[in-house]
Amino acid sequence: MIPDFQTIMLPLLEAFADKQEYKKPALVEIISNKFQLTQEERLVMLPSKNDYLIWNRVGWAMAHLKKAGLLETPKRGLYIITEQGLKVLNSNPIRIDLKFLMNVPKYKQWKEEYQKEWLEKKSSENNNSANIQQEEIETNKTPEELLEGAFSQLKEELAIELIEKIKECSPSFFERLVVDMLIKMGYGGSRKEAGRVIGKSNDGGIDGIINEDKLGLDTIYIQAKKWEGSVGRPEIQKFVGVLAGQGAKKGIFITTSSFSKEARGYHPKNDTKIVLIDGQDLANLMIEHGVGVSTKINYEIKRMDTDYFEE
Repeated sequence: MIPDFQTIMLPLLEAFADKQEYKKPALVEIISNKFQLTQEERLVMLPSKNDYLIWNRVGWAMAHLKKAGLLETPKRGLYIITEQGLKVLNSNPIRIDLKFLMNVPKYKQWKEEYQKEWLEKKSSENNNSANIQQEEIETNKTPEELLEGAFSQLKEELAIELIEKIKECSPSFFERLVVDMLIKMGYGGSRKEAGRVIGKSNDGGIDGIINEDKLGLDTIYIQAKKWEGSVGRPEIQKFVGVLAGQGAKKGIFITTSSFSKEARGYHPKNDTKIVLIDGQDLANLMIEHGVGVSTKINYEIKRMDTDYFEE
């Protein structure tokens, strides 16, 4: 299990007991070994995929220890324990976390100054310093994790709204939506060139056709169904039969509901390739590729460019 960043603080400081300088990669390795992380756990990433989770948590643990004056950086990228850090280690603490650090004068001073500045900017929101401080102490998540958690929650709520709205739309609109989404994903070129919606009662189970690429070297057949219950294996088998009748080998089955375990486990014995997209997948793809959604606000998260400060 990957430890939270507060749990990492004490073993991280203990790693410096030999008074040697360490770089972050070595510290990540030490912590990973200390908590016996598997290779899979070491490769777990933040939802944004821009950093490994263990690297992010070790980084924030180091940042707080440095703010408390327990660690320092004599050179760029190198960390070493301070005299204050050694004193803390010699006191044999059971745990070092944000609550513990609030008893370290340098950290407390930094936190109070930081919160004072933050509250001045947010004074109109009637925030309470004590509540903010307590909330930060009690959480075991890094700022990136908190931000991405909120982002994921908003995305999940939007996905639910999208599926509910799609179910209210007509079948023909749903079929057009699916083709639009696949075009946004890079299939074919323009809508006119790339895809067309069949949408006829005698379409033989084919709701849309789209070119696999802009040159139209291959064709993908689509079945898009607004479904209430779980789509079972028989429906997938029918779709494979329809593809065979068309001489097609590639198909996408999209539904607003879900697929049964048997449906997902079905693999045609011929060389036909079927991709299943359920309601959750559909909503996520729409959000990712900007279909039926608009951007409300953008936040940029920036980090220091250490190369800029090279002399």
